[in-house]
Amino acid sequence: MSRFIDAGAKFAGWVGLGMALVVVIAFELIIPIQTIVFLIAPLMGLVIGVYANVRAERWRPRGRVLANSAYAGLVTGIGLAVLYVVIRLVFIYGDTGALPDGTRLDCSSGPDCIYQRYVAVGQADELASIGITDGASLEAAAWRELMVTGAGLVVLTLAGAVVGGLGRSFASPPKGSVPLPKPVSPTAS
Repeated sequence: MSRFIDAGAKFAGWVGLGMALVVVIAFELIIPIQTIVFLIAPLMGLVIGVYANVRAERWRPRGRVLANSAYAGLVTGIGLAVLYVVIRLVFIYGDTGALPDGTRLDCSSGPDCIYQRYVAVGQADELASIGITDGASLEAAAWRELMVTGAGLVVLTLAGAVVGGLGRSFASPPKGSVPLPKPVSPTAS
């Protein structure tokens, strides 16, 4: 794989996983506003796309710069999506039906309890209008939504990384910077 991407890009992929973990925990658990994760995803990609090439000390060739950025962005995006989906699933399957007043809904733990919560607040007709009529149909709808949102996070992060790589590939190295040594061909003696 080092033939297509630099070691610095591989390291940036690990950094991107750490960044994804922090963002998902911060905006799904600490401050539960999931929309922020989607707004931050392209910015995370942009940062990690540039960082992959800074870490690799790469400015040219443009194809290699973009490959570094795309790799780090893809790793970061997949990590972000997996963490986002796993935490959402914990909330979906972890609902026991417990209410703040100490009582409990009459439901099976998981999606059925979520459905019963919506019914209890009078949203059964609204859910039925989109095909959700019980816990099983709510579960299927949740899985469809999570697959789409997970894929969306990967695409947003990857797009940001490619933009970061493009920016880096069109920029010039600062004056006085030391160029990378030329690779030695294995056949040259």
